[in-house]
Amino acid sequence: MMNGCPCGYYADPKKACRCTPNKIQKYLSKISGPLLDRIDIHIEVPSLKYKELTSDTEAESSREIKKRVDEARKVQDKRFKKEDIYFNSQMSHKQIKKFCKLNHAAAELLKTAIQELGFSARAYDKILKVARTIADLTDSKNIQAEHISEAIQYRNLDRQLW
Repeated sequence: MMNGCPCGYYADPKKACRCTPNKIQKYLSKISGPLLDRIDIHIEVPSLKYKELTSDTEAESSREIKKRVDEARKVQDKRFKKEDIYFNSQMSHKQIKKFCKLNHAAAELLKTAIQELGFSARAYDKILKVARTIADLTDSKNIQAEHISEAIQYRNLDRQLW
């Protein structure tokens, strides 16, 4: 976990960041691209307002989330029964090609993201692994464009560094 800038207020909705764009870039560049590429998910987590913290709004319970995760794990157990792996995160590039088939819309979205955002080949593989997991969590047999879209959003620091 790290801040988005030295002062810690980059993209904070309530408090202004005091850092210059150059200072932010220098701070973020301390994490090398190759190291960052090895991290599957990196997202910005904004601070919550008091009203959000104390809200009575019902969210998905831990029990419901655990049930979805358990079901996704069963799907992965079945998928990788004849493979030498257990989780989507362990897939090799060859296994990604085998288990992460995309329909036209998903493939076009990923192609555009790679071209426009400058993701590396390693980031491409990470996006597909995360999209496969998102699809598993939503009980979707195939990876859809919305799964790719969500997975791309989990590569936040890639977009800030380039």
